[in-house]
Amino acid sequence: MRRKPENKKIHLDVTAAVVWEKGKILITRRPSGTHMGGYWEFPGGKREDGETLEQCLKRELWEELGIRVEISKPIVSVHHEYEDRTVTLHAFSCFVVEGETVAKESQEICWVIPEKLPTYRFPPPDEEIIRRIIDRECDEAIGRRR
Repeated sequence: MRRKPENKKIHLDVTAAVVWEKGKILITRRPSGTHMGGYWEFPGGKREDGETLEQCLKRELWEELGIRVEISKPIVSVHHEYEDRTVTLHAFSCFVVEGETVAKESQEICWVIPEKLPTYRFPPPDEEIIRRIIDRECDEAIGRRR
């Protein structure tokens, strides 16, 4: 959802999926020429008007990667201010339930073990998600608990 109070930066609610499979996590690389182009990220996207965060995440993963997911639990919501916008990034632990991961928007995709996440360049809001994964506050086994 985008909102821009008078004389203020635009605010975006953005979702991010920590997609687990066989001990690895799915990350995607932002295309050149976009905001934070070339950085790696957890897949997801901007919430549209009328969508819940979960609906947004499921829609984005289907549109961008051709996968349907089960969202097992929220991880964290991180607020970050850029020069031209503010973002609240809502991260969720997820598992693929249908489809094969395909880069439908020509983005690079990669499955990585959690310990390797810090070796990739991520936007600032993603760093808190990575910290929680590395500190084992979010892992594949914890994510599957209901």
